[in-house]
Amino acid sequence: MNARAVIINQADSVAVALDMINEGESFMAGGQERSAKTNVATGHKIAVKDIPAGDLIIKYGYPIGRATALIEAGEVVHSHNLSTGLSEEIEYTYEPCLTPPSPQTSRSFKGFRREDGKAGIRNEIWIIPTVGCVNSIAEIIRKEAQSLVCGSIEGIYSFPHPYGCSQLGIDHENTKKALRDLINHPNAGAVLVLGLGCENNTIAGMKEMLGDINAKRVKFLICQDVEDEIDVALKLLKELAVYAQSFEREDIPTSELVVGLKCGGSDGFSGITANPLVGVFSDSLIAEGGTTILTEVPEMFGAETILMNRCANREVFDKTVKMINSFKSYYVAHGQPVYENPSPGNKEGGITTLEEKSLGCTQKAGRATVVDVLEYGSPVIKKGLNLLESPGNDLVASTALAMSGAHIILFTTGRGTPFGSPVPTVKISSNTPLANKKRGWIDFDAGSIVAGADIFSLGEDLYKLVLDICSGVAQTQAEKLGFRDLAIFKNGVTL
Repeated sequence: MNARAVIINQADSVAVALDMINEGESFMAGGQERSAKTNVATGHKIAVKDIPAGDLIIKYGYPIGRATALIEAGEVVHSHNLSTGLSEEIEYTYEPCLTPPSPQTSRSFKGFRREDGKAGIRNEIWIIPTVGCVNSIAEIIRKEAQSLVCGSIEGIYSFPHPYGCSQLGIDHENTKKALRDLINHPNAGAVLVLGLGCENNTIAGMKEMLGDINAKRVKFLICQDVEDEIDVALKLLKELAVYAQSFEREDIPTSELVVGLKCGGSDGFSGITANPLVGVFSDSLIAEGGTTILTEVPEMFGAETILMNRCANREVFDKTVKMINSFKSYYVAHGQPVYENPSPGNKEGGITTLEEKSLGCTQKAGRATVVDVLEYGSPVIKKGLNLLESPGNDLVASTALAMSGAHIILFTTGRGTPFGSPVPTVKISSNTPLANKKRGWIDFDAGSIVAGADIFSLGEDLYKLVLDICSGVAQTQAEKLGFRDLAIFKNGVTL
């Protein structure tokens, strides 16, 4: 009898069903034949031993919550008999457990070397509205300017958003940070900043925030100051195109590559296939001197101590504790529980508690040492694994990764999603049926791992795909569809 459920860690009290197991059926898990006492859907958990009410339920070798009733071996384990064990702010102890690095020779990709020394993986012209009022104008300009896409210019894109006016305090600052970081992003060969003229996120304020800029690369237009803003914008874009055309692809070492790590719409296989696979990629890139960024702070709750004990030193540990507890305080301040996750789609896919989701999500970070913790909108400075302050929302978190300097994002999913972020976003499916069903969304299938595919060999295939995308040899599915989404973190009132 072939294994129909997998026990991830020998300490686990549950297994994950690899396909539908019906009540009364026999199945193999952990080398033993067992019997199902209830129906267990694909990706869902099944108890492999009796679990008394109140006992911890173990998966990945860690608690994912407590049994709310007696669970007999062979029963499905889900929301009806498992509840979270999470609470608000807690005390943490630094117990370092660091894996010594194994440096590898850096590979290379064909990227664009910018005048400031940074590297980019795309040579695009970006239109950045300072305020939502000019979103439609920006889109008209983008469409009218498509004839400028030629030579080394790979595309012209606008980034609509609803903000830039009627904002106060941290919301206003977050909008300015997001737009500043996109204007400075090395994937943009040139940028047109488009303002209205009466918004509180003024062009003058953006210039002050940007500091010294290359006037050949970045140009500004206030729509209220001119008679025909579209005509003026097209003239400015022609000037920007001349500058952007001066860049050609050249060899750049992978030690300069910054990759964002993100997951969304997880299922019961995400922590077995796609997320560990991305962890293998992350470790490989870091071994070559490169950088990865892990975000989604709420989806670290329940697995945060694993990351904390991998912090390079006490200072990084303290910054991690502050990031975790600050996000919990953010939830509490808004009268919300810290554990209001997983989503309905996550639960349908087999994930019950936030601890369970977090233990799967954080596997994207591999085994590397955490070298730094970044505030929202802060640029990555240190090479290696960084943690970034941002919520779990797919669009907000992916934008935050781009803001901090990610050239490309690896996005794992067990449910599927079509969105694209400001930078190329590689969708990695946790299960093969999803990859087959949504070929127009998914870039890479990690589902073969449950059928016995070697994760390290598959990790090398993923690495090669990433290098092809970074070199312009391939595009992500979202890029092919022209999907570029921008979402800014909002935390306050709107006037």
